[in-house]
Amino acid sequence: MSTPQGLTFKYLKNDLPAGLVVFLVALPLCLGIALASGAPLFSGIIAGIIGGTVVAFTSGSALSVSGPAAGLTVIVLNAIGTLGSYDVFLLAVVLAGLIQIILGFLKAGVIGYYFPSSVIKGMLAAIGIILILKQIPHAVGYDKDNEGDENFFQLDGENTFSEIFASLNHIHLGAVIIAAISLFILIMWERPFLKKYAFFKIVPGALLVVVLGILINEWFKTNNPTLYLSGEKLVQLPVANSAQEFIGQFTLPNFNAFGNYQVYVVAITIAIIASLESLLSVEAADKLDPYKRNTPTNQELKAQGLGNFVSGFIGGLPLTAVIVRSSANVNSGAKTKMSAIIHGLLLLLSVIGFATVLNKIPLACLAALLLTVGYKLAKISLFKSMFKLGWEQFLPFVITVVAIQFSDLLKGIAIGMVVAIIFILVNVYKRIKKTQGSESMTSALTRLMKNNYKAEYYYKKKEYKEGEQIVIQLDEDVSFINKGSIAFTLDDLPEGSSVVVDGSKSHSIDIDVLEIFHNFKSTAELKNIKFELKNVPEFKGTSGH
Repeated sequence: MSTPQGLTFKYLKNDLPAGLVVFLVALPLCLGIALASGAPLFSGIIAGIIGGTVVAFTSGSALSVSGPAAGLTVIVLNAIGTLGSYDVFLLAVVLAGLIQIILGFLKAGVIGYYFPSSVIKGMLAAIGIILILKQIPHAVGYDKDNEGDENFFQLDGENTFSEIFASLNHIHLGAVIIAAISLFILIMWERPFLKKYAFFKIVPGALLVVVLGILINEWFKTNNPTLYLSGEKLVQLPVANSAQEFIGQFTLPNFNAFGNYQVYVVAITIAIIASLESLLSVEAADKLDPYKRNTPTNQELKAQGLGNFVSGFIGGLPLTAVIVRSSANVNSGAKTKMSAIIHGLLLLLSVIGFATVLNKIPLACLAALLLTVGYKLAKISLFKSMFKLGWEQFLPFVITVVAIQFSDLLKGIAIGMVVAIIFILVNVYKRIKKTQGSESMTSALTRLMKNNYKAEYYYKKKEYKEGEQIVIQLDEDVSFINKGSIAFTLDDLPEGSSVVVDGSKSHSIDIDVLEIFHNFKSTAELKNIKFELKNVPEFKGTSGH
């Protein structure tokens, strides 16, 4: 199986339908996030277009998709209020982009390697559950809360669960019918026996769902008006009736606000949070990638920075790599970044000439699409396979899932990280106490951190001679903290080399590191590298993703 690389039309039969699905998912999210942020609706579309074009072209990620992020809505809402106007806020977005570009050149992307696999998989499962819970009200026709509001405590005063209970008192039969038919089609479209027929291979299920959703709702309008969906129950794109109106929707930053120190505070805040969310999202997208391609994290920071610079310059919201769009992309069979670019171009076309048609799409059929994405991210099989890996993996995983449900993405991940680090420290301390019983816990852990910091998992490239064997000797304890140096080493191995990873001195090797080694081993032949693992355990991965 050859690995798709770079920007190519070779896999257009896979990337085109995937791009269409991501476009359908992104469209209401772009609008919903803009509305929740207190920004012009068009600003969300601008950010989506820039994420799908500028960022996709310059990023090294094969499958992640960028756009306005739900995690920034509260920050944007408060920042616009603090700065006094939207055009001043745009200056902060432009500066945030410049800061991210600088961070990329400073190689700050290495932080992306310091998140354990259990926490990343917990993030994916949590997003899946959030999608399911948040889309239930839209599926039954209760659209009081905006699309894209992913926080537990919602902007409409409800929380995730109270919103579901409230929706049960406002069920719209027309929405339920459309959502049910859409779900049935999307589920059946995945059945292997239908894939034997060319029609089901060529036509994306999501496209049929949207077309049928429009047709059914138009039929309701004529034949049964009580079932007809209108207003907030439909997509609500801004409609420009002329070229002048379209151009008028773009906003330039207020460059006179350079002297306002609050602009710089907002810019730094956006740069840090957007960078973290992007690095987490590309790490998650890489785990979903069937080809296990690794995204260059420093290049990603530069791409996101350029995206935010351009988005802010023409009136768009700040953007990040977004796991909801990225997972929809992967689950729709995308092979290369072409799918993300197609989604960006479709967003552009939609506001130029198809807004009126797209405003007929019921949110109920898009809810069905997001429900299927959520289910694929949070399958029961994932929880079972994580449990089989033991408490060291399962507990950080499930705590991350729960924490994200009741807070937000970054807080939940921080809590999961603390649990994962505690497991590492306790387990290593137990081993140290067993072999060196008189050593205090403080000195033992201090020595551990020094050893991990000094551990060299790289070969000296300047001293390497063609044809000689490269030996990577692992330390006593190899945890997810060492992922960065190990990943850099593997990426830097010369083509045609012979490499041995020796784990004979290791007492414990974290599952994250095992995953890196075994993924690399499966693709080493593509670089003509002879790759051998010596005294390194087998990787017992999860089956959920």
